[in-house]
Amino acid sequence: MKRLTLVPDNDKGSLEERMMEAWMNTISPFVRVVKIAKSSSLSGEWIDFDHVFTYIEQGEADFILNGIKYLAKEGDLFLMPPMLPHIIRTTSDIPLIQYIVHFDLHYDETRSGWRETGLINEQTREVPLREKALGDIVPISHLRTSDRIDLKRRFLLLQKIFLDEKSNRDLLTKAIGIELLYFFLKGQVGSKEQEGKLTKGWGVLEKSIHFIHERYADAGLDNVTISRHAGVSTNHLSFLFKEQLNITIHKYLTHVRIEQAKVKIIEGQKTVTAIAEEVGFSGIHLFSRTFKATVGITPSQFFAAHTTIRKDG
Repeated sequence: MKRLTLVPDNDKGSLEERMMEAWMNTISPFVRVVKIAKSSSLSGEWIDFDHVFTYIEQGEADFILNGIKYLAKEGDLFLMPPMLPHIIRTTSDIPLIQYIVHFDLHYDETRSGWRETGLINEQTREVPLREKALGDIVPISHLRTSDRIDLKRRFLLLQKIFLDEKSNRDLLTKAIGIELLYFFLKGQVGSKEQEGKLTKGWGVLEKSIHFIHERYADAGLDNVTISRHAGVSTNHLSFLFKEQLNITIHKYLTHVRIEQAKVKIIEGQKTVTAIAEEVGFSGIHLFSRTFKATVGITPSQFFAAHTTIRKDG
């Protein structure tokens, strides 16, 4: 598999443009999700089975991707390939506003039916080879002011088309999806390696995070067990979580449990009591209190709201 590389050229960018055009001719994007996310305080890790295109409209945040920390600010674009864990935490006083698009590089009949992007299981974890074309691309791009204006126009049109669900929607979203990819690649053409620095203690953090994702269903999982698995003291691991992620170990574990609970609630196959047990809570009352404190509504209200959205859609 060849890496998509944009090589600077003295011929007014013609080489880069030809390379981008050649690559664009090989893809047929399938747009799965289009949304605008606004967060006053955001801290957590996400992993998706498809590509995530994110434009920073407002605010600042740390994006940690494969142990490299990037400062995200207004006008930045991020492109995260499938199954890339991305840790995001806000770093400014003003809310973080992100324009987000989830997509596959190629249409696949089976994958086109997958809508819950955070649902990672044995099936969704298997990424087709052709979806790995951007696996080692530098994930950040900086846009000029004029390009930001054009990109926002295209995104808002994409969102309108996506929500309208009229005939030929997939064809239109595919076309704009290619345009958005063009903006991202254009922002990298002729630029040096984008800034980013290795996160302090990332190996320990990564080991801890993976362990939490594997063992979150264990109600007895605690800071001592996690730090012992990571091979460091509990105090040191707590320090790393606070310094690098601005969150405690316990709050991060709670975040993972609640995110998994949300996916299971949306699926609608099990009772809230069963879900509480499956995601590592010792009782339904603790789960309900924690869920409401974290999400802002009760589990039953969350399910009702999602059901309404699906019916209206």
